[in-house]
Amino acid sequence: MKFGPVALGDALGAIAAHTLKAGDHVIRKGGVLAAGDIDALERAGIASLVVARLEAGDIGENEAAARLARALAGAGLRCEEAFTGRVNLFTETAGVLRIDSAVIAAMNAIDEGITVATLPAFSAVEAGRMVGTVKIIPYGIAGAQVAAAEMAAAGGGMSLAPFRRREVALVQTITPGFAAKILDKTTRVTEARLAAMGARISREWRIAHEETTLADTLRQAGALYDLIIVFGASAISDRRDVIPAAIAAAGGKIAHLGMPVDPGNLLLLGHIAGKAVIGAPGCARSPKENGFDMVLSRLMAGIPVDSSTIAGLGVGGLLMEISSRPQPRAGNLAAKTSPHLAAVVLAAGRSTRFGADNKLVASHAGKPVVRHVIEALAAAALPVVVVVGHQAKAVRDALDGLAVTFVENANYADGMAGSLRCGIGALEASCDGAFIVLGDMPAISADLVRQLAARFSPDEGRAIIAPVFSGKRGHPVLWARRYFDELAAIAGDTGARHLLGVHHEAVDDVAWRDDSILLDVDTPQALAALAGRGQD
Repeated sequence: MKFGPVALGDALGAIAAHTLKAGDHVIRKGGVLAAGDIDALERAGIASLVVARLEAGDIGENEAAARLARALAGAGLRCEEAFTGRVNLFTETAGVLRIDSAVIAAMNAIDEGITVATLPAFSAVEAGRMVGTVKIIPYGIAGAQVAAAEMAAAGGGMSLAPFRRREVALVQTITPGFAAKILDKTTRVTEARLAAMGARISREWRIAHEETTLADTLRQAGALYDLIIVFGASAISDRRDVIPAAIAAAGGKIAHLGMPVDPGNLLLLGHIAGKAVIGAPGCARSPKENGFDMVLSRLMAGIPVDSSTIAGLGVGGLLMEISSRPQPRAGNLAAKTSPHLAAVVLAAGRSTRFGADNKLVASHAGKPVVRHVIEALAAAALPVVVVVGHQAKAVRDALDGLAVTFVENANYADGMAGSLRCGIGALEASCDGAFIVLGDMPAISADLVRQLAARFSPDEGRAIIAPVFSGKRGHPVLWARRYFDELAAIAGDTGARHLLGVHHEAVDDVAWRDDSILLDVDTPQALAALAGRGQD
């Protein structure tokens, strides 16, 4: 192909390299110059222009793009009409995109004027989605290069594996106190995932988190349904744990436990009676993209998944927020610079182990115990909600002069859960996350709080931040807003420790330098021991 400036008299039949305007007459880039175009340019006083002219053996950009797109597109894909040297490829139905990356690389290596771009391999896509594009950069390209690229495509480097309509069984195991609203949300989220793949939940079981009961359920599901999804009341941490043990007891086999994808590490893949069983990670209770989606979409499209498949997902396995799949949350994520965090301090308890006195107002290093806690939070620039109950006035007086919001738990005698509910309910609607803080831990520091806050990033999978010393988790723990309803739903005199297991994949453990995160002062002896160490 020839390219460059020519005199106007030599431009007839050439290709305009740039858009030109001659009075009211517009000549589009890539258009073949006709006699009327030449006349209009002459009237406008234009004596020369830049053109392209095909030589013998060259193929025009549109024909070249169309030929390569047809060679590339396999089953389930269609090519649109060529325009300006480009042909886009679209899906005919919903499914999973299969790509031979070696073919794409070979086509792109033949000539810099030939470019092929695609979505990532194994993307789950809806019908009518643009999944690839062929673009010819110059206005024409040598026919030999086009032929070589066609040969490289070798009958189709891209295809679509359509989702097969499947009947899916959902099994959720529960433990005492497990909130029903979590189960309901899991069902809704799973239904939405499956609906996008043309499938549905055919039957759901909610059963005890116990091996024998689960094994019996899995036998029933394996005989009736195409795929089984199991959400456990606690995360799977070993092949001998409840869910894998139940699969084995039901006559099934474990193909793989764990995956190099985050969030989604604790996924299990097994089989019963030839049917796939997915032990879902806790993050799959959320609609946000995670490793569960990678495995589920392949299985729903009939693409084999085995241990080597899962082991190969590491590159690209660190998942961030995906802009093409916006999540149902308010606000502009792009505009957000830092999260709005707060602290809920539980200071309503009866202090029964401390004797006649209230441990929260007992003196430590010249100040009430609870005042040390609040001052550390204030130094970390956090707004603080203090839940009071037992001897509420004494606690308020101990915090005199500090900028806190007090909320009273009238039913403090019923246990910690009521205080959690009161504190969560008092947080501002704009709060992205909250520390749950025990009022009897005077050794915690502002530095600790700042370091935990710096790790908080729900969109990167770090939605629960817990400090750890010598392998033991301590306090305070930072929780993203998405868990507020679950925290508020806890009943009795229990804390939120079990939720750390339920949402294991979202927990980021932060190593701390000393045992201050473990030291509460439930007894006078504990307070004396802390004072004796000189810790503040």
